Amino acid sequence: MTIKSNPWLVRSPGAPRRLRLYCFCYAGGSAANYANWQAELSPQVEICAIELPGRGSRFGETPMSSLPLLTETVAREIARNSPMPFAFFGHSLGALLAFEVARYLQHQGLPKPLHLFASGASAPQHRSSKKKIHLLGDSEFIEELKNYNGTPPAVLAHRELMELLLPMIRADFALACDYDYRSGPLLDMPLTVMMGRDDDNAKGGDKTEDKGAASKAEGEGEPKADGEQVTGWHKETSNAFHIEWFEGDHFYIQPQRAAVLACIREALLETVAA
Repeated sequence: MTIKSNPWLVRSPGAPRRLRLYCFCYAGGSAANYANWQAELSPQVEICAIELPGRGSRFGETPMSSLPLLTETVAREIARNSPMPFAFFGHSLGALLAFEVARYLQHQGLPKPLHLFASGASAPQHRSSKKKIHLLGDSEFIEELKNYNGTPPAVLAHRELMELLLPMIRADFALACDYDYRSGPLLDMPLTVMMGRDDDNAKGGDKTEDKGAASKAEGEGEPKADGEQVTGWHKETSNAFHIEWFEGDHFYIQPQRAAVLACIREALLETVAA
């Protein structure tokens, strides 16, 4: 039950496992963000991170800025390389992509995830309009990135490095800002929403961009904790639905990694045991 060499799918070889967890990264991130999860999750679960073009080992490739095309491409790669049961985890932009890939797989009658974990993201149908800062000139775009807590100031100030990173960051902003939600059949898998209590996406705020590469660079609206932007995820599944809260802001998954993995582990091992 192994995956052949595939630039889209990054995994660590190991003993035979019972379930695979595909991990989708936030905007501006890469598969490396999940590098430590394998050792900390469960020996029964294999971590397989999605590596998009333009980052990590695929740095020299042209980034993709069309979410429908990216969704279909990722879904087809997973369908061709998933000989064991699997689940999805996505953070921020990754949650949106994981959701759309899950819908595509289900609609096409292909193997689909047993569980979807959507982290740090507003419900797709309640995303607010976004300022398209990815269309700004380089200097203006970099200035806007300074407003988001995520990219180190030293990196933003390094113009040569930013020239290399900007195409990928712009593409990630475009993926989220141009997202066009369309209603469709409900997912028939359990859906767990995970959110930091201090995330602007959970408590409201005045920013309208996700800052993934630049903290949550995906461009989501800022809901209140009891608003439809969070609870609205329940409208996307006919199966079990849960919301899990964690201490921290949009990037709670870093300082709260142990708690996040414990939550995922419990849900997945229940699935494996079923």
